[in-house]
This record gives sequence, C-alpha cells and structure tokens, in this order.
Amino acid sequence: MKVGIIFGSRSDQDIMKKAYDILTDLGIESESYVLSAHRVPEQLHATIRRLEEEGTEVFIAGAGLAAHLPGVIASLTVKPVIGVPLKGALEGLDALLSIVQMPKQIPVATVGINNAANAGMLAAQILGVKYPEVAQRLNDYRSSMKENFLKENNGKVEY
Repeated sequence: MKVGIIFGSRSDQDIMKKAYDILTDLGIESESYVLSAHRVPEQLHATIRRLEEEGTEVFIAGAGLAAHLPGVIASLTVKPVIGVPLKGALEGLDALLSIVQMPKQIPVATVGINNAANAGMLAAQILGVKYPEVAQRLNDYRSSMKENFLKENNGKVEY
C-alpha cells in the first residue's frame, strides 16, 4: 500500500510534509513530488502512471491559486485523489473553491485550507477499508488522541 503526495511548488513542502508525517506515523509508505500541472504536464502524467504501476492506491495533491493539480491528477487515474487547497491569493479560498468544484465524474475529495494532516488521515481511512491493520492503527491513534486530550484538559476551566 502506498500514497503519492504531489504539490506544485517547493514552497508548499512544509505544509505537505504534514500528510507525510501522519502517513509515516500510521506505517503507510508514501512518496512526495514537486510537479506542476502547467509547467511539466508530461512529467506529471508519467509519474502518476509509474506510481500506479508501483501500487499507489491514493493520491494527495496540494495546490494553490487556480489549483488545477488535484483535478488533473483525478483525470489521469481512477484512484482516490484528495486535494489540499493551499494559501495563496484570497487566503486559499480561491484554491478551496477550485478543488471542491470538480466537474461531474471526476471527483476530488477536499480537506480544509493548508490541512495536509487531514489529507493524510483521510488517505489512511481509505486504505483502512482494504487493510485491517491500517484500520487498527487508526483506532489506536484515535484512542491515544482521546487519552492525551483528557490528560491535558480536565474539562473544567477555571479563571
């Protein structure tokens, strides 16, 4: 099982690394690439094809501004694509609207602006449908999250 993480600019690397970190924490292999749907479309197409041949089952695509990258990837594969709208113009609202409004028959799941961590979690949930061990790691992760929350927050706030 593998996830492909693709984003259009090196400047997006710190945000997109959050998807990589979540996947790594959950024991899911991933590969990341800086590829532009506009500047190097041939290399993008070739990379998507190669990743599919190598067993990639979910793609995460981060894009800002016009945010074509997730939709272009979705047009090249029937594997699930998760779009991460990245802040740019209009604080990322333009990217969010571009990604969430894909044409019929070419869907892209979309998470919140700059929320690559949730893209990693969603990719893991998708894989968890097929791989019981991933579903178990997600359950363990959530149990740990709840325990940590309760340790840090007793529920009562005093001023």
